Amino acid sequence: MQDITLIGIDLGKHSFHVHGQDRHGKALLHKKFSRKQLIEFLAKFHVCTVVMEACAGAHHMARQLAGFGHEVKLISPQFVRPFVKSNKNDFVDAEAICEAASRPSMRFVTPKNEAQQTLSALHRVRESLVRDRIKTSNQIHAFLLEFGISPPIGHAAVRRLPTILAEQSLPPRLVQVLERLHAHYKYLDGQIAEIEKDLAAQLTDDDLGQRLMTIPGIGPITASVLASEMGDGKQYRCGRDFAASLGLVPRQ
Repeated sequence: MQDITLIGIDLGKHSFHVHGQDRHGKALLHKKFSRKQLIEFLAKFHVCTVVMEACAGAHHMARQLAGFGHEVKLISPQFVRPFVKSNKNDFVDAEAICEAASRPSMRFVTPKNEAQQTLSALHRVRESLVRDRIKTSNQIHAFLLEFGISPPIGHAAVRRLPTILAEQSLPPRLVQVLERLHAHYKYLDGQIAEIEKDLAAQLTDDDLGQRLMTIPGIGPITASVLASEMGDGKQYRCGRDFAASLGLVPRQ
């Protein structure tokens, strides 16, 4: 066990499969743990490099293991996949993580802190609510169009729906449906506004977010996205790599 220098962990909800090897790549550990057993095992284990895929729960686990003195690295799942051997299973995945981490040119993901994970969660919820709001708006416009009413596209037209309904002669049951959709739209609008307030408040406690806000053209939404995804930026070789990770083309 003392010769183990690299440990790969295939993360699960309740079970964790571990592959450990020495500096020559020889497998010395092949074991399945529960979450509690894994934490207890690595808390007493000598300091080494621990590698996991950057997936759900990985960032929290990385912070815990770093607290024990281990060097923790996260790899994007897409970079691990080519190293998975045939007859895929959890132990094979853990071995593939070690194999990928052994490559000198491998790029790693910086573990997120709690503030970054919170910002990321707020953004995911906001994105879901925005999609629902667009869907509700489209439904309102579609139902009105079926009865020959074509209001302008946009939030302003949906917000003045009660005025439109008062000016038109529509079936009472359709009016009820549209009013219900309008109430739902207002609820979503309010929730999005509340989350945007939370994002702005979270940024006040984040040094990186505050520095990003000083850049011309960067507002709270963009700054919080960058703060939650960028980390310390060490995983990017240059600004071009970072732009590509955001989905920006060179012209942008």
